[in-house]
Amino acid sequence: MIVSFRLGGVDGVSIEAAKWRAAMESLGHEVTTVAGAGRAEVLLPGLAIDAKAPPSVHGLNDAFGDADLVLVENLASLPLNPPAREVLYDVLSGRPALFRHHDLPWQRPHLAHLEGPRDAPTWRHVTINELSRLELLGRAIVATTIRNSFDCDPPRGHRERTRRALDVGSQLLALAPTRAIPRKNLEGALALCASLGADLWLLGPSEDGYETALRELIEASPVTVRRGAPSGVSIHDAYAACDLVVMASSCEGFGNPVLESVTHQRPLALNPYPVAREITAHGFDFFDLEDVAGLASFLARPDEALFEHNLDVARAHFNLNALPERLAGLLSQSGIEPPQ
Repeated sequence: MIVSFRLGGVDGVSIEAAKWRAAMESLGHEVTTVAGAGRAEVLLPGLAIDAKAPPSVHGLNDAFGDADLVLVENLASLPLNPPAREVLYDVLSGRPALFRHHDLPWQRPHLAHLEGPRDAPTWRHVTINELSRLELLGRAIVATTIRNSFDCDPPRGHRERTRRALDVGSQLLALAPTRAIPRKNLEGALALCASLGADLWLLGPSEDGYETALRELIEASPVTVRRGAPSGVSIHDAYAACDLVVMASSCEGFGNPVLESVTHQRPLALNPYPVAREITAHGFDFFDLEDVAGLASFLARPDEALFEHNLDVARAHFNLNALPERLAGLLSQSGIEPPQ
């Protein structure tokens, strides 16, 4: 059983939850989902981030049924719906549960004063980076780090068709495959694009009341900004259509576009936020967000060896094909063995 605020969307938690579901099903486990919003087998609106009231204990108990293990995706990590989290803790008391933490409240300034995850004898914890694991350990919660995993041979998107749909012509195109919120540092992405003479393609929507500030930011910039994906354009098409990927964030729980730039073989301009430094420590070769000269030189004469090197590193350390084996060990520690 997987439960979260929302599932089935294009946000990082939903995408990673779907990967874990597929991996567990490949091991023979039956998996169902419960969420407050999005797409799930069971929708309980009281679990949603913007819910006016939490679900009842009875309703959540019914949703979980006789599940052998409940995988909680970030619902207890970030205090975005504290009443729902209290109900969840009540329902999971004495039950085997695995809490996967994508973000923690003290890692975001506006949430730092709120309570972080709790622990109990029948619960286990997983983080997607070492930073969070060590911070939880400092709060007497033992966790295992399992970083996000990626398809190292993704479908190849349609470059020319997508660029025609965007009406971008031969213009240099930088892709920001993120939502628009303050910590995504779109100011930094726009500054890079202005220096390179590139258009910026912002793939995700604005959230958390950021639309007005975003419009003002775009209006003040000389950069042409394209927003959203034309009908029928996939994430693979978006990576194929761009000339470089920009990851300007000041903070991320992981930052999937970092690895997606590798698997789609596109140069990456990266602001070295804390978890990004964990990722690059594996040996990746990325461009600094402010390395305009280096990026311009590479874009004028791309070096395929860089792409091949980065892909080799991804295969060795972030390969989706290895996820079932990793999860089999984790589930076994929780007393859950593959069906015979």
